[in-house]
Amino acid sequence: MAFKFDKLSVLIAEDTLPMQKLMASVLESLGVGYIYTASDGTRAFEQFQRFNTDIIIADWHMTPASGIDLTREIRTNTLSPNRMAPIILVTGYSALARVAEARDAGVTEFLVKPFSANDIAKRIAHVINKPRDFIDCTGYFGPDRRRRVMPDFKGPYRRFGETQQNASKSA
Repeated sequence: MAFKFDKLSVLIAEDTLPMQKLMASVLESLGVGYIYTASDGTRAFEQFQRFNTDIIIADWHMTPASGIDLTREIRTNTLSPNRMAPIILVTGYSALARVAEARDAGVTEFLVKPFSANDIAKRIAHVINKPRDFIDCTGYFGPDRRRRVMPDFKGPYRRFGETQQNASKSA
């Protein structure tokens, strides 16, 4: 099924101009209707407040504010127009500790460089077609970090009100 992205708005937070232009070009070729850009996390949050984009694609390493800083700002700032906006974090580092840090900051999806136009399209389609539940608890607000189904889970309940069976299905 072909996706129609003409009504979609995307904010690109990327400090390297050639990469910013490349991502914008990819989004244009996918038919994304509204594309906004920012050169760092601080400017991106200002753009997000102004345009309340549907999706944010942010590079991890930017100064003075990184993609992780931007994610935390979107998820925790009371001035954020949509704390549940999908955030796709782009980085050249794929170490498990990096993925965990991004997940724990509230990133929705992770995209490792180098990537293809198809990879971007898949991430966008995924956040649209399979939105994740959001968790609001002490110390964390963001997409549910549990993705694996663990039928043999024997640990304590992870969410208030979960039964052991539900915890097993969603752990």
